[in-house]
Amino acid sequence: MLKHYIKATEALKNLVADKKGVVSFEYIIVAACIVAVVIAVFKTDTSVSSALHAGISKISTAMAGL
Repeated sequence: MLKHYIKATEALKNLVADKKGVVSFEYIIVAACIVAVVIAVFKTDTSVSSALHAGISKISTAMAGL
């Protein structure tokens, strides 16, 4: 039983000391913010939205011609 307790406490110490998870979480937050902005721009009917739609349409047409 003591052996499992020691392994569990060692694992928790390693988890707390590991900073890689924090960086991954920050990337997730940044990605979520970018997605929210893109959704907000495309959902509303603004000049930015219409310009983006026009640009994407031009790119799609050009790619279809290749």
